[in-house]
Amino acid sequence: MHEEQVDIKTPEYVSLQFQPAGLGSRAAALMIDQLLLSIVNILIVVVLFFVTSGNHGIFSMVEINSTLWGIAIIAIFFLNWGYFFALEYFWGGKTVGKRLLGIRVMQENGHSVTLLSSFIRNLLRIIDMLPVSYFIGMVMIFLHSKHKRVGDLVAGTIVVHERRVKGMRKEKAIEKEIRRRSLRKEDLTVEEWELKQLGAKEWNLVKTYSNRFVQLPLAERNQLTKKLAFILYPKLGLDVQDKTYEELEDTLLLLYLALREEWEFEL
Repeated sequence: MHEEQVDIKTPEYVSLQFQPAGLGSRAAALMIDQLLLSIVNILIVVVLFFVTSGNHGIFSMVEINSTLWGIAIIAIFFLNWGYFFALEYFWGGKTVGKRLLGIRVMQENGHSVTLLSSFIRNLLRIIDMLPVSYFIGMVMIFLHSKHKRVGDLVAGTIVVHERRVKGMRKEKAIEKEIRRRSLRKEDLTVEEWELKQLGAKEWNLVKTYSNRFVQLPLAERNQLTKKLAFILYPKLGLDVQDKTYEELEDTLLLLYLALREEWEFEL
């Protein structure tokens, strides 16, 4: 069956093709997220109820501390809103539900979702939820050519499908080299917000470097390593000086491990 595709031109003139996530997958992801939030909300209320009930029995509401309940209500509000905002920004455009359904939020220019766009699209959930049960949001997703709700339109975001390769596959040469060097993504000394400075253009540079890494003669590899380090290191606040070629290589390969989780998927 033919699947709807959207072509996106990034500011770096990289052409990307995506399959927008429709109403079914987005609704299923939202149901999973809401179920998780409901469980947490209920636990908070139950715990607070027992704490504020004191020794007057479970059914006695007279002595409930109104201040604690007020704080709890505010906390529940920020939890339910902040869950989507924080996870989408810090977890590559995904919440738990989106990850399970294989979809993610991204900028319509192909870049990762920004702090501002994540804030705006989730703030406007208030409108998408009107009048009840995300009615406006569902209608917008169903009717819009790119399946956008109001929050997506204002924030300039789009929700797309990821279809990662499943099952057994042959280990790539670069993966063998990374394993030989005992490199792990956790070894990368770069903050998450700094990684978000890198977009599709940088990912394509790192991916091309990694694909050619093993085949290149040592002299050419050293030259390419230094050139790429001078491009990427300043964007991450890293110092190129006084680094050996092996140290530069290790950092670039770690960047490959970190970036591929967000950018290496089939569409």
